[in-house]
Amino acid sequence: MSPFTGSTPRTADWRHLRLDIDRGVATVTLARPAKLNALTFGAYADLRDLLAELSRERTVRALVLDGEGRGFCSGGDVDEIIGATLSLDTAQLLDFNRMTGQVVRALRECPFPVVAALHGVAAGAGAVLALAADFRIADPTTRFAFLFTRVGLSGGDMGAAYLLPRVVGLGHATRLLMLGEPVHADEAERIGLLSELTEEGRAAERATALARRLADGPALALAQTKALLTAELDMPLAASIEMDAATQALLMNGADYAEFHAAFTEKRPPKWRGR
Repeated sequence: MSPFTGSTPRTADWRHLRLDIDRGVATVTLARPAKLNALTFGAYADLRDLLAELSRERTVRALVLDGEGRGFCSGGDVDEIIGATLSLDTAQLLDFNRMTGQVVRALRECPFPVVAALHGVAAGAGAVLALAADFRIADPTTRFAFLFTRVGLSGGDMGAAYLLPRVVGLGHATRLLMLGEPVHADEAERIGLLSELTEEGRAAERATALARRLADGPALALAQTKALLTAELDMPLAASIEMDAATQALLMNGADYAEFHAAFTEKRPPKWRGR
């Protein structure tokens, strides 16, 4: 995303989520614990706009996505999303569904790693938000459920039919998206849906530690790695190799590449600048 801004000032207050930033690590918390952090129109829009703002500012080097209370996110609010959409016309429904997809695109395209800290339920849109993260750290209470077919909709919502087969394979993705059955943490780890399975209650701690490690690392190299992982999913090998070559040539002109050599020569840790 471009760092250039126009006339719109930075958002001072996010009404539908909580944002904390500590030395380059942003923690975004879904904060409707009484509703298992069910998403509303406003929550989707805030996530979309926040990720765009953080991407432009370039001060955040890693992000933790967390949920307050007993679960990560139970998906779209039954009354405020499902009930409300029944009265929308086709154009309005298309606008809504495009907005939810924009959140997933923002998670995949933001120039910093995203770590999902998971516990309890990650269902429907909540499961897709976790899926769109770069890392998924979960404790044993976590259960995924891609519930879209259970409410009479396609399982391919918000990019799930694109992302899930690339994470767990077509066979597992077909089962999860068509049947909508819960996937508990141990199975999620077995099929490759999790990056790490922690002890109960430690997912947020481990996610924050990983985000800190990433934030302290070579930010530009990590951003380009994330961009290549996303872009090359649909590229033939020759095009991917050419894109890798162009990216490496640019990074070899960067300050961090020279800093690694200087640090190695001087037998000290590198001081990464993200440039």
